Amino acid sequence: METNFIDYVKIICRSGKGGRGSMHMHRAKYVPNGGPDGGDGGRGGHVYLRGNHNYWTLLHLRYERHVFAGHGEAGGKSGSHGADGADRYIDVPCGTVVYDAETGRFLCDVTEDGQVVQLLRGGRGGLGNKHFATSTNQAPRFAQPGEPMQELTVIMELKMLADVGLVGFPNAGKSTLVNAISSAHPKIAGYPFTTLEPSVGVVSYRDNRSFVMADIPGIIEGASEGKGLGLRFLRHIERNALLLFMIPGDTDDIRHDYEVLLNELTTYNPELLDKQRVLAVTKADLLDDELMQMLEADLPNDLPHLFISAVTGFHITELKDLLWQQLNTNERQAAHAAAIVHRDKDLSHLQHELQDEGEDLDITILDDSEIEEIEELDDLDDYLPL
Repeated sequence: METNFIDYVKIICRSGKGGRGSMHMHRAKYVPNGGPDGGDGGRGGHVYLRGNHNYWTLLHLRYERHVFAGHGEAGGKSGSHGADGADRYIDVPCGTVVYDAETGRFLCDVTEDGQVVQLLRGGRGGLGNKHFATSTNQAPRFAQPGEPMQELTVIMELKMLADVGLVGFPNAGKSTLVNAISSAHPKIAGYPFTTLEPSVGVVSYRDNRSFVMADIPGIIEGASEGKGLGLRFLRHIERNALLLFMIPGDTDDIRHDYEVLLNELTTYNPELLDKQRVLAVTKADLLDDELMQMLEADLPNDLPHLFISAVTGFHITELKDLLWQQLNTNERQAAHAAAIVHRDKDLSHLQHELQDEGEDLDITILDDSEIEEIEELDDLDDYLPL
């Protein structure tokens, strides 16, 4: 069954080429030797990305894989300027990251509603022959051609914007918690990997305040290497301001499970260690007070923790208080203000990644010297096929 949650697409973008300048000579009755009056060509259309909070996924781009801007019109007589090519705006949800599909290089990041980023520049229009008239060449018979278009294949990834991201193994009770305290209602069942796509819910707090919580599909050991759901959903954790680790109270070793989860995040992106963390030991309704005291002695000492039960509501209010407190510390505000440092894609895994996402595999793996040569080109048409 195909899902409507699309967080990964590959599309081809092309700007417009500039219109050519005109070589027209002025001709009018009673005006002998009118001279050159050829107008300039119009510029080609640009390609822009635009943040739009009305979009939550990249589904609308899955069926529009080619985005082409308009070409500039040629200049005309009497100094007439050619019309500019139509610009193209690609609306994307906030949190979209764009990479060059050929080299894996990070291009831009769209995080705010209404934010506009120019992805490709349209070619400049050529100058008409009137610009080249001199005292020694009063009737130039030449004009400039327009600049060529640019073409680029890009990969767009959506990384969810949320205050709190839930991190845990399958069946840790993440979806149950989101269902109990937020407006989201993810599917809940008693088998692993029930959650196959992230979901976002708004958690109501005191005095009409609220924060956003993201339910991320379960992580397993080796996820940073592509096992299980692998890299497909780890990227959503990068956007979360605070990470809530959820480990069931009936597990054999809570500290070990926490360290495994933390290691997977660190292997995927070491900068995730800078995020604030809270530990919630779930399914506390299966534990008595004496057992909770024994387990608490073995919990990590470097982060706040709570025993909770989303089914019975045990310590749920205290969990909201703790999350709100952590979200509004000075350290969190400073960390949230800092921009995410996006890494270029690892080309050795790009083919496998595209295959997992159902994209075509016409990607050429380039060495460093070839990438440097491409970056030095002023015109991508010298390299990219039309």
